[in-house]
Amino acid sequence: MAEFAVVEPATVDEVLDLLARYGEEAKPVAGGTWLALVLRQGLLWPSLLVSLRRVSGLAGITVDEVGNLRLGAMTRLRSIETSPLVWERLPVVAETYREVANVRVRYQATVGGNLCDADYASDPPALLTALDARVIAVSQRRWRAIPVRDFILGHYQTVLEPDELVTEVVVPALPPDAGAVYVKYRTRSHEDRPCIGVAAVVVPDAEGRLARAEVVVGAVAERPQRLPEVLDAVRGRALDDASIGEVAERYAAGIDPLSDLRGSAWYRSEMIRVFVERALRAARERAQWEGRQP
Repeated sequence: MAEFAVVEPATVDEVLDLLARYGEEAKPVAGGTWLALVLRQGLLWPSLLVSLRRVSGLAGITVDEVGNLRLGAMTRLRSIETSPLVWERLPVVAETYREVANVRVRYQATVGGNLCDADYASDPPALLTALDARVIAVSQRRWRAIPVRDFILGHYQTVLEPDELVTEVVVPALPPDAGAVYVKYRTRSHEDRPCIGVAAVVVPDAEGRLARAEVVVGAVAERPQRLPEVLDAVRGRALDDASIGEVAERYAAGIDPLSDLRGSAWYRSEMIRVFVERALRAARERAQWEGRQP
């Protein structure tokens, strides 16, 4: 393992100054669950680790004036899954973070770190993409809100610049009649990462037709996969079994999955069809759609 220095700034401004001065030689450290692994494997060689554990103002769960759920970047995953506020406002967020790894990891891992790791087999990115969440990144040069769907570029790669720090994740509120779910499938132990994870969000219109839909498939490619052209084709239609089956088949055909120890590309294609259908049925049930059908 390469040698490096560790500093513990107390404010965001101090962090940004360090990142601006050291650039790619510096690496912010949140929970450290992923960083410890890549350092041991020699995949990362920073000369300076910037610990965020003493930085004030980076942890917390709040709701803003327009109803957005705001998750501080240093908020532990365990805090999200046990938060009464999250369960009240967006229970699907609490449910999804409860699915990450095991409770020991969730006590250590953080919201911002989980996204910045850009691990293709992580659970939250698929859901946050489906919910149209945004990552807030700051530097001495600028402030910007980055949609999660654009944040992850590929394996361990994000759009963050070396001098930028993630400070929070903002999740918009859903309409009261929306249905949202995250379903995952493991081929190994209960604590293992998923072979596939599917997030689905559906919103009916006044006539019981599909006003809005999002389906995002995670853990099957380098970044979460969404096919907006498929969803556009069923918008305005009844969310019946035929429409759900059509979306599932087209997602299975339209995604080129990878192979790894959790499943081959062929197997994942089959599971995409199965779990997209399963997720949409569950989201439809949560939206209490049966009484709305046109």
